[in-house]
Amino acid sequence: MKKKIAIIGSGIAGLTIANLFKKNSNFQVTVYEREKTLSLEEGYGIQLSPNSISVLNKIGFFNIDNNHFFNPSKLNFYSIHNNKICDLNLDRFNTDTVKYTTLKRFTLIEFLKDALFVNNIRFGKEVGKVSKIKEKLLINFTDNTNDLVDFIIVSDGVFSRTKSIIENKTVKPHYNGSIAIRTVIKSSEDFNYESENVSLIMLPKAHIVIYPINKKNEINLICIVRQKSFQNKDTYSIIKKEILSQNKSLENLFKGHLDSWPIYTTRKPSKSIYENVFYLGDAFYTFIPTIAQGASQSIEGANELFNLLSKDTKEIQNLYLKKD
Repeated sequence: MKKKIAIIGSGIAGLTIANLFKKNSNFQVTVYEREKTLSLEEGYGIQLSPNSISVLNKIGFFNIDNNHFFNPSKLNFYSIHNNKICDLNLDRFNTDTVKYTTLKRFTLIEFLKDALFVNNIRFGKEVGKVSKIKEKLLINFTDNTNDLVDFIIVSDGVFSRTKSIIENKTVKPHYNGSIAIRTVIKSSEDFNYESENVSLIMLPKAHIVIYPINKKNEINLICIVRQKSFQNKDTYSIIKKEILSQNKSLENLFKGHLDSWPIYTTRKPSKSIYENVFYLGDAFYTFIPTIAQGASQSIEGANELFNLLSKDTKEIQNLYLKKD
C-alpha cells in the first residue's frame, strides 16, 4: 500500500520534495497551500549551488530554457570605493552538466509547479489541527476537510503557523538585526561591475550583492543593511545614510523600484513531538541572506529527507537531525 505524504507549503522546499516523491511509486503526495495561488514574485533572484542543481536535474531541470538562467564563473569582491579586492573561481565547483546557477525565483517555482500533476496541489488549505491516530496523522483543515496521512512535511516558511499548531506552542523566529533591500536593474554602459559574474560590495554596516538572473541583461541586486530595530522607515533614506554617504557612485544601483523587509532567523533546527512530522526549508532552519544559499539548502534538505523516507529507515527524525 502506498504511503501518504502531506506537504504543507508550496515554496521551493515543498515543491522540490513533492516532485521527488512523485517519481517514487511507493508514495502518494499532496501539497497543501494556505494561499489561493502560488507566490510568483517576478523579479526575485536566487543563487543555486552545483549540489542543488544536481538534485533538480533528477526532476528534469536540465530541460529548462537556456535564456531563463545564468551561470556566473566568478565571485568578485569589491571595497567600499569600488576597488576590486579579489575573486573566487566558481567554475572549480562545476561539471559539464552541473553548474553554479542564478535565476529568478519565479522561474524555479514555475518549473517545480509544472512538473507536478494538477491534483497534487490543493490551494486555500490552512491547517487547523493535527492529531495522531495509531501510527498515522489526521490533519483537520479550517475549511472542515481532513486528510489521514503517514507523514507530514511542513515547509511553510520562517513564520510557519503550522509549526505552532502541531507543537501546541507559539513558535516565533527572531529578528536578525538586519533589513534586506532588493531591486532588479538592467546591465548598461554605466554599470561598473562585471555583468556576467557575481559582485560583492562590502561596506562597514552593509553589503551589496549583484548578479545576472537570465540572459536578458537583467541584474538582481540584494542589499543587507544592519539595523538595530526594524521600523517603517523610508527605504531610500536608509540607503542614503548607510550606503550613499560612503560612496555616491552607487546611487545608480538604486534608481528602480525598491522592496525591503526585516530579516528573521531561527536559532536552531526544529524537531517535532511527532516522529512522523518533519520540518523543511525555512520552517526547519532559516539561513541568513549573507550566506546566499537558502534556496540551495531547501533543495538539498528536500533531497536528504526524501532519501531517508524512501529507505524506510528507523529513527528517521534522529538521522535527519544528526550533526556530521
